[in-house]
Amino acid sequence: MTDALAVTARGLVKRYGGREVVRGIDVAVPTGAIYGVLGPNGAGKTTTLRMLLGIIEPDAGTRAVLGAAHPRDMSDRIGYLPEERGLYPGMKAREAIAFMGALRGLEWSRGRERAVAMLERAGLGHAVDTKIRKLSKGMAQLVQLLGAVVHQPDLIVLDEPFSGLDPVNQERLEALILAERDRGATVLFSTHVMAHAQRVCDRLTVIAGGRARFEGTVAEARALLPQQVHYVPHHQDAAIRAHLPADAVPEGEGWRFELPQGGVEGLLSRLIAAGYGISGLSIERPGLHEAFVRIVGEAEMAEAAT
Repeated sequence: MTDALAVTARGLVKRYGGREVVRGIDVAVPTGAIYGVLGPNGAGKTTTLRMLLGIIEPDAGTRAVLGAAHPRDMSDRIGYLPEERGLYPGMKAREAIAFMGALRGLEWSRGRERAVAMLERAGLGHAVDTKIRKLSKGMAQLVQLLGAVVHQPDLIVLDEPFSGLDPVNQERLEALILAERDRGATVLFSTHVMAHAQRVCDRLTVIAGGRARFEGTVAEARALLPQQVHYVPHHQDAAIRAHLPADAVPEGEGWRFELPQGGVEGLLSRLIAAGYGISGLSIERPGLHEAFVRIVGEAEMAEAAT
């Protein structure tokens, strides 16, 4: 039976020069999920991933990866894309992917076959025999990612995988991540760009100041903020301000404000009675970006107060 959790950690701590850069982080990554580690630059995301993989050892805490207390024992079942990219520039794309697979125990000929098929699916079939030095930065980055998953690992760990990619290659990367999840792999990736996490993550944790400040689903993170109303009147004048909630701010041809307690019906009735009418109305939950800003901002305020 498949374990319910692919990666677990309790109380991870890492110190550099007497400074704690990771301060007691817990992680629980469900098997077969896409799990995001989110946070601003310098939050401790990369250090956390490296401790989970056994690249560096924690100063305190425990972790288990694919059921093993020593993550390096599972290296052939893991695919890893580090934040620092690097491929041999003289290698052709197909050979670079096959080479990375061979480092994880994949037969060379099998790796070359898979490389061709993967490059074609990623829209890079024309680059099969192109040397890395002749590829664009984004294309080379995708080649390295394909090399990290060519051996079909059970766990894929990606450190800031979207960094430096143009929008087209970002979409290709998102599609690849979803395809690997659908294959049955667990995907763990770090990012500070919320749009990607909102689209692909099943669960996520937000790290700020070396601590985990939130853990849950995208929907749960967004639910931390009240729903927003965007109201557009048929016409407006300076007097409309007196009929709107105190937090209302102009936006486009209308106004945005938090959904009032008890709903919006009473407010709309008053606006209609005052002759402003309704040209447009939408009620929506703020995105993950707004939730992230709130979580990180509250964390920074808490740190400043200590």
